[in-house]
Amino acid sequence: MPNTPTPGARARARIEVTAAIKDEARRQLAAEGAPKLSLRAVARELGMVSSAVYRYFPSRDDLLTALIIDAYNSLGEAAEAAHESVADSGPLRRWTATCEAVRAWGLAHPHEYALIYGSPVPGYTAPQTTIPAAGRVGLLLIAIVRDAHQGLGVAKPRLAAELRPEAVRMAADLAPDLPPEVVATLVAAWAQLFGLVGFEVFGQFHRIVEDREPFFRQAVTELAHNVGLVYPQKGRATMPRPGSATAGEGGEPGS
Repeated sequence: MPNTPTPGARARARIEVTAAIKDEARRQLAAEGAPKLSLRAVARELGMVSSAVYRYFPSRDDLLTALIIDAYNSLGEAAEAAHESVADSGPLRRWTATCEAVRAWGLAHPHEYALIYGSPVPGYTAPQTTIPAAGRVGLLLIAIVRDAHQGLGVAKPRLAAELRPEAVRMAADLAPDLPPEVVATLVAAWAQLFGLVGFEVFGQFHRIVEDREPFFRQAVTELAHNVGLVYPQKGRATMPRPGSATAGEGGEPGS
C-alpha cells in the first residue's frame, strides 16, 4: 500500500504552495502592476494548471486581499520592531523611530507600498478582513500619544469650532481617552506621514528634495509637535515649536 501524506505533511505542502503563489504574484505586481495580476499567469509561471491555483485562491481578488494583508502586516511589524527598539525613550523619539521605519519599509518595498497606498485597483474593493492589518501603524501612533497624554501630557492643538463635532466623533471611535483636538490632529498626521513616504516612493520629490532623510525627519518631528508631543509649558497658550528654546532638546525630556 502506498504511503499517504500525514495531515502535517499536507498542511506544510499547502503552506509552501501558497507562499510560492504569493511570491510569483508579487513578481507580477512589480513587473505589470496590480490591475494586470492574473491567476492564470501565476499558474503558468509556476507550472501549475489553473484549477490547482483556484483551490488556494478562488479568485484574483482573494489573491489580492492576501497580498494586501501581507503588505500591511509586514509594514506593521517593521514599525513595531523599530518602536520596540526605543521603547524606553520619550514619546518624540518613539514617534520618529516609528515614522522612519515606515519610510524605510516603503523604500524597500515600493511595489507593495503602491499596492496598499497607491491608486485603487479597478474592480477591486478591499474587504473588512484587511482592516486589522491596515490599522497597525495608526494604532501604534495612537499608543505613543496616549502614553504621552497619561505621562508628561500633551499640548492640545488648536481646533476650529466647525470641526469639533467631527473631532469628538473621531475621538469616540479611535481613542476615547484622548482629547478630540489631539485625535483630529493625529489623524491628519497619519495621513501626512504616508503622503510624505508616498511622494518619495513614487518619485515626486525628484529634483525638489535631494537630501531626503533629514527632510523627512524634520517633517515628522513637526507632525509630532502638531499632535502635541511636547512637554506642556505652564502658562503657555500655544505649543513650543521644534527647535525653540522652551521646547528643550528634541522637544521633550528624555527624548
